[in-house]
This record gives sequence, C-alpha cells and structure tokens, in this order.
Amino acid sequence: MRWSGREEKKGRFVLVVQKDWRTFATASNYTLIIIITVKAVITYLVVMNRMLVSIVAMLMATFATAQTATNPLPQRGRQSWQPLQALEQLKAEPMKAYGGDYPYQWFSRPQTKAPKGYKPFYVSHYSRHGSRYYWTDHLYKDIDTLMTIGHNRYQLTSVGEAFYKKFKEAKEELQTGVSELTEVGWQQHQGIARTMYNTFPEVFRKGGDVFAISSLSGRCVLSMSAFCQELVQCNPKIEVREQSSRFTLDGVVPTDRQNPAWRRFPKSRPRYEKRNGEFKRGRPLADIVAGRVFTSTDSLPADRRRIGGWLLDLYTSLPSIGHQGMMEGIVSDQELVDRWEEANLGSYTWVFEPRYEMIPVLKDILNKAADVIEGRSNRIADLRFGHDTCLGPLTVLMGINGADLDPEDPYEVKNCYQNWQTAMASNIQLVFYRKKNSADILVKCLLNGAEASLPLPSDQAPYYKWSDFRDFYLKRCQID
Repeated sequence: MRWSGREEKKGRFVLVVQKDWRTFATASNYTLIIIITVKAVITYLVVMNRMLVSIVAMLMATFATAQTATNPLPQRGRQSWQPLQALEQLKAEPMKAYGGDYPYQWFSRPQTKAPKGYKPFYVSHYSRHGSRYYWTDHLYKDIDTLMTIGHNRYQLTSVGEAFYKKFKEAKEELQTGVSELTEVGWQQHQGIARTMYNTFPEVFRKGGDVFAISSLSGRCVLSMSAFCQELVQCNPKIEVREQSSRFTLDGVVPTDRQNPAWRRFPKSRPRYEKRNGEFKRGRPLADIVAGRVFTSTDSLPADRRRIGGWLLDLYTSLPSIGHQGMMEGIVSDQELVDRWEEANLGSYTWVFEPRYEMIPVLKDILNKAADVIEGRSNRIADLRFGHDTCLGPLTVLMGINGADLDPEDPYEVKNCYQNWQTAMASNIQLVFYRKKNSADILVKCLLNGAEASLPLPSDQAPYYKWSDFRDFYLKRCQID
C-alpha cells in the first residue's frame, strides 16, 4: 500500500505540471513559459529526491534485517562474526530494543533462487502467538497500586501525574484483556500467512491438507485461527485441521505439565556468564525511570528498581495494545537501544539454558517431514503455534544463525542471538524443495521471514540437503 501511495502522489504532481503547461502553453510570453517549466522541473526534482531518500532508508532497514540471510554466518570453527550487525539493525529500527515485546512486522523479504529445477512442496512451521496484553495481571495491578498511592500522597512528578490519568482511563481495558490476543496480533498472523502463501505459491496453489496445532492458551488458539483462516481465504481448496489438545502438546509446548509425555531434560548455562563481570554496565534504566514518575519512592510497596522495571515492562508492551502515547516523557526508545546489549545477555541465558526441552518439537518437525517425503502423508504444511519460551530455545537448539555458538566473550553474544528474534508472532519456517527425477530433497530455513543459516555443510546455502539436515538434527536429539 505504501508503494501505491507514492505512485498516487507522483501522479497528482504530474497532473499539476501538465495542467500548468496547458494553461500557459497558449500564452505568448515564452519567457513566462520557460520560468514555469524550470520551476516545475525543480519542484519535481525536489520531490523525487525526497522520495529517493525515503526509499533508500527503507532499503537500508530491509537490508539490515535480511543481512544474516544474505551473508550467512560462517561454519563451525570460524569466528569471523560481524560485530556491528545487531547494532546496525537497532539503528535502522529502534523498536527492536523491545526484545520479546517487539511487535512483528510482516513483509516479503528477498529470497535466494532455488537451484535449477527445484520447487517447494512442503512447509513446516513454528510460531509464537501474536501481540497480546501483558501475560499476567500482576503488572497492571501492581502499577495501579503504586500510582494510586503516589497520587494520594503527592509523590508523583508532573510526568507521573499525566501518566496516572492515562493509566486510570485504560485500567479497565488492560485488566480485562490480560494475556489475550489483540487486534495487532490477529493481523500479524494474517499477514504472515498471506506472505507465506505468496512467497511459496507452488506449495499452496493446488490446495491440499494442512495440519495446525497450538498450545492450550487462548492467544495461541486465536493466532492459529487467524493464520489458517487467511490461508483458506487465499485458496479455498486448502483443507485445514486445527487442534489444541493435550494429545498434541509434545509437538508444540512439551514443557506444559498437562503434556502426558512431559519429562525432564538436562540444562546448562551459557559460557559468557563466567566472564559476565567484564561487561561494562551503566546506571540501571529502571532507576532512572522510577525517578521520572515519583518524586520519592519512600514508603511505596516496592523498591525503586522493581518499580522502574514494572514501568519498563508496561512501556514495551504498549505497541501491541495500541497505547503507545500513554508513557510520554517517562522513557525513550533510544534509552532502550543504548542498554539493549546488556538486556540481550539475560535473554540469551533465558533461551540457551532450556534448549534441550525443545527436542520433542524438533523430533515432531523431523518425523512429520519424513512422512511427507516418504509418501506416508499428503500434507502441504504442518503449523505450530506456541510461545517464546519454546521458539527461543528451539532457535538455539537448531543453531539458527549461529544461536548455539555459545561465545565466551559477553560482547560477542549479540552477534549470535538478538532477543527480538522471539518477537510477538516470531516464527521459523522450514521450506522443503524437490526436483523431478531426483531423490535429493533440499531444505531452506526462514527466521521471521528472512533466509537463515544452519550449522550444516552446504555448497548452495541457504539450501541444505534433507539427508544432512535429518542426520544432523537426529544426532542432536540423542541427548533425549
């Protein structure tokens, strides 16, 4: 829609120039005609220059997002990472500093042409639910308590008072919507589904069977529904079966205690933690934020940093619920960008430690793909809708874009994992390709729509042989 908008503006501009030309073309004063023409040309060049600047900025942001795909990480044993890559992405899109609260942006990304003769025929997918209200009511209740006490005791700054009024106006909505999918989240999954359909039309054009499973959480069920409805809107010949059941939990949220196959897996901490003290940290942002809202935090039912932490949690959740202006003057995106690398360290520990708990999901991916490849299933897609607590560790388990590299230097962590990878509606897509009269199957991995690297040998990356893919990940699952 943005492109068509620019075309319309350009079209209106051209019509004005043409109208001016017709108006003055009959005039005898050719000097006036020349002046008007030159003026129109100059105006046109200025407009085109502005358009060019906008287009270049958009392309730079797209390039930063897709850079990992177009420049895959080196294979195991080499350490030639690109140290500015993550920071460049933040510069292009500061909201990525929200980490897991970053609202997914869906759009078509560049795709490397498949080797000659290969066509996609099957997609295996895992996605986090879309944007939602905060996952627990404690945040809204705790902030309500703090702000009410601060207001009644005259402990709020002018900025704090303004926030207090806005929060009170939204309080009922927030507490009613706790953990539920928002309109933004619904639209995210619709957009992802349509983008998948348009990017790989060979998979979906003739219709076929799709099996979708989700966690027992309502926001995951609705995310699944939004995605599947959009697929069917794209092509009514697609037959979708949706299931949210304890029977399928092992393939989507194996850590759910309602999973009848639940079991324990080994855990280990990332190596950077032994050198964590080497990372230079500034004044905690939570402390600064609390001071902008409260003149004093004395006698409040929480310490200063906890209060600031709650406020930051609320701030990063606001784009998902349509209340971006609620906390004006309390914190800025740039402040989050400046402290993102420190926050990302904690996120890496959070996804790295439980990575083996996602072995059942990886097995489900391998088994269902094998069934399709070997003719035991006629599905064109297997879809899974779960949580960041699963997608993040799965990214590490699979080593997508080097997420399993486990660097010792805390300053290198940002180059193998960025916490916005587990954004709202973040997703992994494994696209399978085959060639007529060839037994070789190829697999390509997309992380949030962008081509990604895997820790496998390949002379045609981002395409990998299914046999290598299967053998590598079956071996990785043997810890089970």
